[in-house]
Amino acid sequence: MLTAQEPSAKYLVNLQPPLVRHFDLIAQAPGGVARLRELILTLAVQGKLVSQDPSDEPASELLKKIRAEKDRLIAEGKIKRDKPLAEIADEEKPFELPNSWEWCRVGAVTTYGSSAKAATIKSETWVLDLEDVEKGTGKLLNKSRFSERPALSDKNVFFAGDVLYGKLRPYLNKVLVADEDGVCTTEIVPLRCYGPYVPSYFAIALRTPFFLEYVNALSYGMKMPRLGTEDARKALLPLPPLAEQSRIVTRVEELMQLCDALEASGQLEAQQHAQLAVTLLGTLTQSVTPVELADNWQRIATHFDVLLDRPEAVDAFEQTILQLAVRGLLVPQDPTDEPASVLLQKIRTEKDHLIAQGKIKRDKPLPPITDEEKPFELPQGWEWARFPELGEFGRGKSKHRPRNDPALFNPPIYPVVQTGEVARAKGVIQEYHSKYSEVGLAQSRLWPEGTLCITIAANIADAAILGFDACFPDSVVGFVPAQTLGNAKYFLAFMETARNDLIKFAPATAQKNINLEILGGLLIPVPPLTEMSRIVSRVNELRSLCADLRRQIVNARAVMESLSKSLVAEV
Repeated sequence: MLTAQEPSAKYLVNLQPPLVRHFDLIAQAPGGVARLRELILTLAVQGKLVSQDPSDEPASELLKKIRAEKDRLIAEGKIKRDKPLAEIADEEKPFELPNSWEWCRVGAVTTYGSSAKAATIKSETWVLDLEDVEKGTGKLLNKSRFSERPALSDKNVFFAGDVLYGKLRPYLNKVLVADEDGVCTTEIVPLRCYGPYVPSYFAIALRTPFFLEYVNALSYGMKMPRLGTEDARKALLPLPPLAEQSRIVTRVEELMQLCDALEASGQLEAQQHAQLAVTLLGTLTQSVTPVELADNWQRIATHFDVLLDRPEAVDAFEQTILQLAVRGLLVPQDPTDEPASVLLQKIRTEKDHLIAQGKIKRDKPLPPITDEEKPFELPQGWEWARFPELGEFGRGKSKHRPRNDPALFNPPIYPVVQTGEVARAKGVIQEYHSKYSEVGLAQSRLWPEGTLCITIAANIADAAILGFDACFPDSVVGFVPAQTLGNAKYFLAFMETARNDLIKFAPATAQKNINLEILGGLLIPVPPLTEMSRIVSRVNELRSLCADLRRQIVNARAVMESLSKSLVAEV
């Protein structure tokens, strides 16, 4: 990333020393480059970006020329005399200007609001729409001709050198200077000064935070706010001497190029960092033996300070931990552990006993698991299984009544957990926002605390454990592990690793969903019971460390952001 010591920093020599000293720090803070852009524009229109030259003709003389030219055009009948604008009171002025500058109103010095409409349009004419202008920067993203984009509605005519101001959703800050004649949507207002002026300076002034604050306060319309013509004409404009306008534009362009470089550098760094994280963390999950894993882990551990310096990298690392856990690579195997094959037989015996007692229904026989189906090789003592083999498994709702049937919820008795509550839970579901009546319970069932809830619609395969007894709809599947297993914590960790695979089964439609058969056919790596307990403990420990690391990163970024704001404010 560029720093204040590199050649590009020569453009900053006239700025206040704190900004120069800490330019790189400000740029690296969250939103730092955007804040720098705003600061540059603010300094530009406050007369603090370039020095004043006593030999410049003052803006008061420039205003006289502008008024004289406007009066001439009115006298010749080329423009109409507009409604007089109020004098500018001292309390209106948002900041103090240099002695050689003047405050004026947009409508007093420009043609804002008097655009001509295009009668006919030639095929080679430039046709400009708001979508062609980049928000915030005013850069032109696309230039289309009438032959490519036929205009079916009224269009404003503009000429090379006109300032083009986007009045629709003005908070997007879409302002640019035309480099050739053309036509534009009526949501873009062409304007030019009546007298001598530097168009790019006027474009800068219309993009400044102080002007943006003014238009945001006066824009009307909820969904598609726009700035009214009279409010725009009343807006204040800081007017420097003509020669200083040119110097300001040159300096702003230089500094914006520096911001572009800082932004590009940051994006490249983020991309490279993400690639580094994917590559290095990928070596962990590709490890075949504990020895190979130890070697790969050591290689990464020496670069933790670089690798895990942003929240998204910690997220990726946490996912890697879960992948290692379900592959048998997170904790060592103990040959004295009772193997998972025995555990599965105990579960089968337990289920048969419950079926014989009529407490649960006999599930459909599942086909044997073939070697081709197995996604990776398991450690000695582990087995592959499916949810129906490991406990009670089923949809939340079996009978259906209309969702708006008041009988479902009146009187409210039994908590109902929806997909949103599952998605928002951090491991354990602690919230609900509705309750079923006895009628609602009859079409569902009351699942016990400790049930693993898995969503199969909207947010596919989000999972969390019930923190209380509750019902849920058919968009949520419940899994109650066999008593032999104890709890569902291991299977919750497994579901976090399986989500991407399950999403692949969802249809390519706006409403993503999977069915019960897909979820029930999912292969689950099952370790010995005692190893399962060790895995859960280790996962909890490492996830707690990841949470601490995220907090440290967030706190460090907050300090950096606060410091950068303070430095900007000092300027």
